[in-house]
Amino acid sequence: MPVSSRQRIAASIVLGSCLVTAAVALNVSWILLNWREGLLLIFGVIFFLVIIAGVVLNTIFLVREVRRNEQHDTFINAVTHELKTPIASIRLYLETLQRHDLDPDKRREFYRVMVEDSDRLTRLVEQVLRAARSPRQRLLHRTPVDLRLLVTECLDVARQQHHLNADVLKLLEAPDLPADTTVLGDPDELKAAVLNLIDNAVKYSGSHVAIEVELVALGDGRIAVRVRDHGIGISAPELKRIFRRFYRIPGAVALRVKGTGLGLFIVSAIARKHGGRVFAESEGLGHGSTFTLQLPRAPSA
Repeated sequence: MPVSSRQRIAASIVLGSCLVTAAVALNVSWILLNWREGLLLIFGVIFFLVIIAGVVLNTIFLVREVRRNEQHDTFINAVTHELKTPIASIRLYLETLQRHDLDPDKRREFYRVMVEDSDRLTRLVEQVLRAARSPRQRLLHRTPVDLRLLVTECLDVARQQHHLNADVLKLLEAPDLPADTTVLGDPDELKAAVLNLIDNAVKYSGSHVAIEVELVALGDGRIAVRVRDHGIGISAPELKRIFRRFYRIPGAVALRVKGTGLGLFIVSAIARKHGGRVFAESEGLGHGSTFTLQLPRAPSA
């Protein structure tokens, strides 16, 4: 029976604790037996502290490595599944078209599905490539981007991809939102960030999708894009982990939510490169969540 990652982590912690206990017992015994030797006592205490620090650090690094390997395996499995599903679908439709003489309406339907599967593959490849270069690539050229127009385009794309109506995925604008919502940055990367936030909200909304995307002007010269959903919510400990590479909340497995664990990591990397930040808020499981992307506004002409 294969050993799970949790069992490996537990075994590492138990082993580290046993080593620390043994080191403490041996060193304390040695000190009690040789308390008259002052110089040896000092060296013994120093040596004891070095051993304890080494054991603790080794245990911490080991636990982190096990968790990193677990996340990497989860990512590989998710990407493999995401690749195999559209490829198998396209192959099936192509074989059907090759073997059977279908009527024009049926052919058009098959072509439409194959195009959608191809788009899905393209998005997955772009997601992986963007995650690979986002932490290291510097933003060399900044161009003015109308954030209001960009968010509107992202909403149109998301409605088309997820087959949603305008009443379940809508744009809200704060009353004090200025007419000029220009930021400086890379339009493609900013669009990818907003689309990832919307896509994440749709995936974790469950069967009842009701999402509001709000544009808000902040008092410190920034403008915020808030994506609010009424889905499964996020527990307090998970709020600090969801922007890590490959990380997926435990509820994703139960809901069979498709994904690679890269979307929010990409959003965080893009936000930092543009001088902004992204964070999540939630009142807990079952109470939905709100993701806020803050970006500095472009200086006026």
